[in-house]
Amino acid sequence: MTLMLETFTNNPLLAGGLILFLGLCIGSFLNVVIYRLPVMMERRWHGECCELLNQPHEVQATFNLATPASRCPKCGHQIKAWENIPVLSWLLLRGKCSNCQSPISLRYPLVELATGLLSLAVFLAFGPTAKMLTALGLTWAVIALTMIDFDTQLLPDDITLPLVWAGLIVNLQGMWVPLDQAVLGAVFGYLSLWSIYWLFKLVTGKEGMGYGDFKLLAALGAWLGPSQLPLIILLSSVVGAVIGGVYAAIRKESAPFAFGPYLAIAGLIAMFGGPELVSWYLGTWKH
Repeated sequence: MTLMLETFTNNPLLAGGLILFLGLCIGSFLNVVIYRLPVMMERRWHGECCELLNQPHEVQATFNLATPASRCPKCGHQIKAWENIPVLSWLLLRGKCSNCQSPISLRYPLVELATGLLSLAVFLAFGPTAKMLTALGLTWAVIALTMIDFDTQLLPDDITLPLVWAGLIVNLQGMWVPLDQAVLGAVFGYLSLWSIYWLFKLVTGKEGMGYGDFKLLAALGAWLGPSQLPLIILLSSVVGAVIGGVYAAIRKESAPFAFGPYLAIAGLIAMFGGPELVSWYLGTWKH
């Protein structure tokens, strides 16, 4: 790892290009995670329910992040290697399946491009350091959680809980915040939304958010510390209110919307410049 970071330091243009390319490839993999992980969860829940009710469970073909190979959902055409190049393949195919000409969603290249550009932004912000490598991991996990929650209103424990532990581990030596602050961040992150959830439920009798939101904020707190939690909650509320209002106006109806993506966006903003934003805000009030 040290040799790689030294190489990146001596060749910043090469390093930036490699990080961008890596981000595009990771984005392609995240598209698989975003689609398949919820399906895997549903299959697991179905099997557990059948077992609990002592009912027969139909044996299904293997379905995970690696198997089966990616195929066109319309005609079953197996995606070839040249058809799976991030962004470029979508452009070459003009957004259509090479076999049946069914449209391929624009979201796939957009996720790849967003992941690549955010990865490059991480490199530019943190340089060729170990902190950059951890920031890349956090960024990629947050992108997957954002899209999964947007699609299904689920924040999988398979990602949120390892993200909490990862935050504590990377802060064993105080990479982002001291370890005691990381622990407090995880605790306060979880309890803050947990308290809001129960207060809202006691007042209205309804559930205002899911437990996955608690775990995501706990993870962000474990990475960034308790001082960034007010900023994350404030930013996520503002962004959620704006986007949710626009969405409701377009759809002309009120419908539940996922809060996780806004927490994730706010968490990334805090990762890139949270301390500076907090200092600026406090400085503004002092004057």
